[in-house]
Amino acid sequence: MHSSRLIKDLNELREVWRKNDFQFTSEQQAEFDRLKELRRERVKYFHDNDLVYKAGAVKKEKVVVTKEET
Repeated sequence: MHSSRLIKDLNELREVWRKNDFQFTSEQQAEFDRLKELRRERVKYFHDNDLVYKAGAVKKEKVVVTKEET
């Protein structure tokens, strides 16, 4: 499932949850839990592979210093 579709489905379930006095049916709860777990796996993948922006992090670049003789 694409992450954009996953987020849309989660938001739709949250909207239904609000309209139903903040309660899910058992089927809706199972679907919400499944989608939430998929989202957590996706986010963990991004963190594990350093694909997440980290404020204040400085990328170290290799600087090769050569000494030229004149």
